[in-house]
Amino acid sequence: MTLDIGVIGTGAIGREHIARLHGKLAGSRIVALNDMDRDSARAAGAALCPEARLHDSGQALIADPAVKAVVVASWGPSHEEFVLAAIAAGKPVFCEKPLATTAEACLRIVEAEVAAGRPLVQVGFMRRYDAGYRMLKEIVSTGRIGAPLMLHCAHRNPTVPAHYTGDMGITDTFIHEIDVLRWLVGNDYVSAQVIKGRKSRHAGPDLEDPYLVILKTRSGIVIDTEIFVNCQFGYDIQCQVVGEDGAASLPEPPAVPMRQASMASSAIMMDWKLRFIDSYDVELQEWVDATRQGRVTGPTAWDGYFAAVTSDACVEAKRTGQIVAIDAVEAPDFYRS
Repeated sequence: MTLDIGVIGTGAIGREHIARLHGKLAGSRIVALNDMDRDSARAAGAALCPEARLHDSGQALIADPAVKAVVVASWGPSHEEFVLAAIAAGKPVFCEKPLATTAEACLRIVEAEVAAGRPLVQVGFMRRYDAGYRMLKEIVSTGRIGAPLMLHCAHRNPTVPAHYTGDMGITDTFIHEIDVLRWLVGNDYVSAQVIKGRKSRHAGPDLEDPYLVILKTRSGIVIDTEIFVNCQFGYDIQCQVVGEDGAASLPEPPAVPMRQASMASSAIMMDWKLRFIDSYDVELQEWVDATRQGRVTGPTAWDGYFAAVTSDACVEAKRTGQIVAIDAVEAPDFYRS
């Protein structure tokens, strides 16, 4: 059975998902498109899926009987509306992060899904599908290094554009660590702290960069993550788990070691898409396979909500310089499996 999908949002990430789901991956095809810019949707359809029908609104796409599942790749403030509409229509929905732009909106989605009585929502946290993180998860989960005690992590970008300001280091960058590290150790966070470093001369006037985010989990694991988005030298993701009986680190992406001009070196990627491109394929293939079986196996609406609550606490900790409690509502039994 082929899963017939409608995609809302035909910008950069939307087009990439359309290309994957309509020709590259198995068991799916795109039958409908919508974008607030109709010309964008028309161009995406002509280039990638000419037979897909165009809808004037996301709501109309969701209501289309030919659409059996929905991908939401529109701008963040529209996510709540479309995810809630998909739940009301009883249609599985893959929503790019963020699930919604506020924790309150995420909680409304959680409550709607629980009321619907069956799992329908997956959030696009693609780090969980990276081969390196999955290898690290296997080592941690099987106890090969003992119980996790601390994690030392880094998220470095070579540069960021001028519009990257304010708290985007947390809301747009660290949000990935918030989800994947919680998944990695299988433990919720209880507090957040942010320690600002000396500001880099490469950082814009409206951006603090770099800084350290420290999270503590319910079981006492301490996680420190360096956020440095103007590091200049490359896109560099690091994670080391220190356990009671050993330590394990996220493997580096494959690169050819070179010896040249009296130096030994290895190339560092400069683009996040190159670092995680394969994980998007794995993520969407697993979503298609699970959706065809009536299941959600990836990040849930609850995961989206908890990430939003944690992000809010990190932003407050950055603003106040204090250790801030992470206060989430109790997880419904619906999400305990």
